[in-house]
Amino acid sequence: MHWLGFFAVLLLAWLALFAMAIPNELRALEATYGAGVIELLCGGLLGASGFGPAFAMWALMSAAMMAPTALPALRTYDDLGHVTSTGFGKLVGGYLSAWLGFSLVAAAAQVALFRAGLIGTLGQSLSVPLTALLLLGAGAYQFTEMKAACLSRCRAPLTFFIQHWEEGPFRNGLQLGLDCVGCCWALMLLAFIGGTMNLAFMGLAMVLMTLEKLPDMGRYLTKPLGLALIAAGLALPLF
Repeated sequence: MHWLGFFAVLLLAWLALFAMAIPNELRALEATYGAGVIELLCGGLLGASGFGPAFAMWALMSAAMMAPTALPALRTYDDLGHVTSTGFGKLVGGYLSAWLGFSLVAAAAQVALFRAGLIGTLGQSLSVPLTALLLLGAGAYQFTEMKAACLSRCRAPLTFFIQHWEEGPFRNGLQLGLDCVGCCWALMLLAFIGGTMNLAFMGLAMVLMTLEKLPDMGRYLTKPLGLALIAAGLALPLF
């Protein structure tokens, strides 16, 4: 039953993101949903609207993109013993709490970058130096010891749960979430290149980060992805 609830929440998060990404020409929908609702959520004005809407967008995006990457860990937890819906909910809640913390920082960054004229209303970079910095930073981070340490724990959920089971589901979930943030924060910030409301980026990034956490496949992806990002960042000023 708890898995049904998990996937229902995941579906709702993606549906909410889809609604928020409705283009301007479809704003006539506000005649159905009420004046101002579509303008606020779907008009591409999240950065311009201030911190609250930007945080809501990043929280939804983090939940929709990162919860699927935790499926192997969640499945391992479920397989270790009898898991109640309450315990499973606490585990997921702890995991998402870490990403809510990331969302606070990302939303503040989006508002600041928008006010500085570096990104547009859809969260897309308007600055070549900013784009290059994001690509180079994300690429370089793929080779750091912190990235490797966080990935190693994400790829071995059974070992993690055996070592930390006594801490309870919420703390287990929070630690998993912190490791996940440690793995993926730099890749998540690449949303500022294509736009924070770009559903194609969200889908592609979710797939890449999910594959990177798989113990067999992930080790063949991390460094090549880093090299590709660095190459893109270096080549960008040439275009």
